[in-house]
Amino acid sequence: MSNSNYFFHLAKYNINDDKESVLNVTESHYPKDMGKPISHQHILKKFGAKLQKTRKSKGVTQEELAFKMSMDRTYIGMIERGERNPTIRTLYKIAKALKVDSSELLPF
Repeated sequence: MSNSNYFFHLAKYNINDDKESVLNVTESHYPKDMGKPISHQHILKKFGAKLQKTRKSKGVTQEELAFKMSMDRTYIGMIERGERNPTIRTLYKIAKALKVDSSELLPF
């Protein structure tokens, strides 16, 4: 198996800062000895669920979070549904707005 098979294979990969489209992401490929393959979409959905749980535990609405981050409310919803791939900068902004360490949003 070539090294290129270790990485995600992406089709029409569009980067527009925090608005990276993930709708065209294909399945990931890992060597058999690395365990169960995890797709890019699966990771985004797990992150979104963790974000939603953390946001709700803080009593913050999507609209309030978006306002604190100077972003649109729909973008927060898209992240929570796993439809957007937030950048590290956006992760930092989310953590700061929710007053949590960014590490609290990552283990899922």
